[in-house]
Amino acid sequence: MNKRKYLIGALVSTALSFSVVSDDLKTAIDKDYGYLSDLYTHLHQNPEISLQEEKTSARIAKELRDIGFEVTDNFGGYGLVGVLKNGDGPTVLVRADMDGLPVLEQTGLDIASRATTIDDNGNTVPVMHACGHDVHMTSFVGAARRLVAMRDSWQGTLVMVGQPAEERVLGAVAMIEEGLFEKFPRPDYNLALHVNASMEAGTVGLVDGYALANVDSVDIAVKGIGGHGAYPHTTKDPVVLASHIVVALQTLVSRETSPLEAAVVTVGSIHSGTKHNIISDGAHLQITVRSYKDDVRKNILDGIKRIARAQALSFGLPEDKMPVVTVGESTPATYNNPELTARIFNTLTDKLGSDRVKKVSPVMGAEDFAHFGRVEPKIPSLMFWLGGVSADDVALANAGKKKLPSLHSPFFAPDREATLKGGVEAMTQAVLELLPRK
Repeated sequence: MNKRKYLIGALVSTALSFSVVSDDLKTAIDKDYGYLSDLYTHLHQNPEISLQEEKTSARIAKELRDIGFEVTDNFGGYGLVGVLKNGDGPTVLVRADMDGLPVLEQTGLDIASRATTIDDNGNTVPVMHACGHDVHMTSFVGAARRLVAMRDSWQGTLVMVGQPAEERVLGAVAMIEEGLFEKFPRPDYNLALHVNASMEAGTVGLVDGYALANVDSVDIAVKGIGGHGAYPHTTKDPVVLASHIVVALQTLVSRETSPLEAAVVTVGSIHSGTKHNIISDGAHLQITVRSYKDDVRKNILDGIKRIARAQALSFGLPEDKMPVVTVGESTPATYNNPELTARIFNTLTDKLGSDRVKKVSPVMGAEDFAHFGRVEPKIPSLMFWLGGVSADDVALANAGKKKLPSLHSPFFAPDREATLKGGVEAMTQAVLELLPRK
């Protein structure tokens, strides 16, 4: 190619790239919506529960490969990592979770999931994207498609992470332990979004600092000495002991946690015995513990062990009959870096409008995205809320005329078009803010 033809080609290429950059992002998203709606329908109708996301992961990997990402499959289970290098600049990681829940969908939608699967216990269970992970994945793919189309206007590296097993708070740790931040470009920023079941579709809510809670699932195996219900004096009744433990646990929040700190200790299940007149030799408590700060979390978990043991001693149980306390599924609090949050808040307010971007309060839900920001040296991270409820339903709820279904409800059904378009737009603008102009 001679120099004149090269220059003409370069000018044409530059002109085309600027036309893409100057093209209104909303218009581009509108044009792509049919494709994204079909993808959402597929994901919604074919959910897979935690640790079974094989087909979901393969579909998202294909979406990224088709637009030019280098993709690594089956990373940390069914996780995937897509990398797109586009010159010198920062590295931005965007994460979407992929698993559904064992919930029977009752939305009545024509695209309702009718999927079933076999769970870890060998039971046949229904499956539904009741937590909006289909929204997350579709917004993730939509943002990737926009950013690839606009690659002549930014420079840096995109790392797109499809994460498995979020609902069991296992996937983030699995991917990190397999080397997410060593085997791929280490991000300068981590971003994620989560659909919200009370905000208007297409709006965005941001929290700086603690946004979601520490969550720990605690089991207490209470031991006793069983016998006949007519002769309780010959036994050590684990039901009465468990009841005393439940009551004493309430003081962990009311008397051992500062009123200015947030904490929850909920006993969700208590089981013991088989018959009216039999005193059992054991009881089982299931507890959820929620907090924000690590020191509050530690004090509560230590307190549960202390209280369980002390109550057993007060009942005169021997050392070999002390309660056994185990902490199961756990995840730390999601902390949004304040500087990053302020930067994205200002950008989204400017690009989407102040009526669509709000500062909101933290919640006691949990997200294992928290782990991405805790790997040393810590990476500035942000998870923002994406509204998923129609404007009419929000108005009715605010007027007290309608109760909105929550996340994990069999009736949860986001306002599809406004939610997906808002998710793609917000995530694309957030990434562009962090990547320098070419």
